[in-house]
Amino acid sequence: MHDPAELYVLTEDADGVPEGLPLVAGLTGFADAGSAVSQLNEFVHETLDGTLIASFDADELLDYRARRPVFTFDQDHISEVTPPRLSLHLMRDDLGQSFLFLSGFEPDFQWQRFTEALLGVARRFAVSSTTWVHAIPMPVPHTRPLQVTVSGNRADLIESLSVWRPVTQAPANVLHLFEHRLHEAADPVAGFVILVPHYLADTEFPDAAVTALSSISSATGLIFPTDRLREQGREFLLKVEEQVAGNHELSRLVGTLEERHDTYMEGNPLPSPLTDQDGQVPTADDLAAELEKFLATRRLDDDA
Repeated sequence: MHDPAELYVLTEDADGVPEGLPLVAGLTGFADAGSAVSQLNEFVHETLDGTLIASFDADELLDYRARRPVFTFDQDHISEVTPPRLSLHLMRDDLGQSFLFLSGFEPDFQWQRFTEALLGVARRFAVSSTTWVHAIPMPVPHTRPLQVTVSGNRADLIESLSVWRPVTQAPANVLHLFEHRLHEAADPVAGFVILVPHYLADTEFPDAAVTALSSISSATGLIFPTDRLREQGREFLLKVEEQVAGNHELSRLVGTLEERHDTYMEGNPLPSPLTDQDGQVPTADDLAAELEKFLATRRLDDDA
């Protein structure tokens, strides 16, 4: 294996980073239901003060044909090409507390080497804990608070916040590998999986970002100014409710999801909050079709 440290370049500001800060991570590119991670990254960089600490080599890690850079055409010439970025920043929360934030694209290549590079970064800055988030689509109702599944070795977080604890296999995120290595080393780590209503998975669902930030706060004590996101979430759900209220079939489908969710949360020994005693998941084809109208309307409103 080539030297993992060659995958990234530290900036001059890296020397001034204090040891013992928490590391927070969210990488896009896989199962980002509700655009939870995308919104998290945008929120942190646009809302909080930060300093670039390290940049990772996209030419080594990225499949450009799968995630092509965006270019700007200005009348008769290319004025700008914006490549995807994967970077580490020193950030400050709403109270001025410092933390390290890893954001950007999930690598397509060299996962083992990239993980070794992250482990090296964690050792260099003596991070106190690692917290990362991602989101997956699940048959749960939008009328209930978003829930999370917690992995890692933070028993306090798992006991207090993890509502669904399956034994299953699923496609991995590169941060699953990083978490696994941290767990083996007994370094504090928590991964939060946000369970997003499957019929809203392709939208930019503000509550998914709020849940991501709340989860990070629970793990780290960091404070984020989420009032704007929460207001956007209320407006978003009002529009969804308008669509559901006007259609009996949609109301029935959402009601079924609510009943199964509530039964599970009350402690009924179902195998998961997603199925009935026969293991059947209710179809949401009709719900998704109707909501397409709402989503198209929302996109038009956003463009106006």
